[in-house]
Amino acid sequence: MAGGGTEEGTNGGGRPGFLTLEDGVRLETAWWGPGPADAPPLILLHEGLGSITQWRGLPETLARQTGFGGFAYARRGYGRSTACALPRPIDYLHEEGRLVLPGVIAAAGIGAHVLVGHSDGASIATIHAGSAATPGLRGLVVMSPHYFVEDMCLVEIAKADKAFREGDLRRRLSKHHDDVDAAFRGWNDVWLNPDFRALDLTDCLEGIAVPMLQIQGIEDPYGTPAQTAMAERLVRSPLSTLLLPAPARHSPHIEAPEPTVPAIAGFAAAHLGG
Repeated sequence: MAGGGTEEGTNGGGRPGFLTLEDGVRLETAWWGPGPADAPPLILLHEGLGSITQWRGLPETLARQTGFGGFAYARRGYGRSTACALPRPIDYLHEEGRLVLPGVIAAAGIGAHVLVGHSDGASIATIHAGSAATPGLRGLVVMSPHYFVEDMCLVEIAKADKAFREGDLRRRLSKHHDDVDAAFRGWNDVWLNPDFRALDLTDCLEGIAVPMLQIQGIEDPYGTPAQTAMAERLVRSPLSTLLLPAPARHSPHIEAPEPTVPAIAGFAAAHLGG
């Protein structure tokens, strides 16, 4: 989603910690499997209302199936990470992909790696890979990506706003975020800002130079297959697309784990295995 379908979860046995960036921001982190000195990791970038716990068992499963490490962090304003100022800037996805993510990779001591991004995290991963890729990037996996803004996505985000104000979404998310209001408003208010409709990752898609796998549910309420079709037109590096029928929707790693998780594991094995 931009946000909301994965409120429940645990960190699946990950080793919890914090990472301090050069600007003093502390980000909540977790590792699964071997550390970066022993094996290259998959770096997981969460959705717009996500956190480490909301990945559920995906990082642990990928680490077990591949023998690689799994590394996840909560972006500023999410989980237990340092709070963020509101409102977030309209270009916050680009800021995360071009400025923050390279700092996280360096601070964590990560060399070779594959990025695995979901929703907003997929957009951040795309921006990073296409305009600020670190030398260790070996591949890119995106689930339910947002390369541009669709009307149907904004309708769902407006529904999330109502659910947060009048329903139980705030209560459910509060289990995962120290400041649930800032986490929600920082995401929702930017997406519903009319200026955000100008989001266009054309240049980033054209700049990707590593292999890429994109996964999307055909019935994703936050985006149509026009998203993945855009990448198929623009990406020049090797690209595979996995379009999944129901029950896959916006969170295929949860709704349809059987095709999704092996696809990610196989991609990682092919591009980190040697």
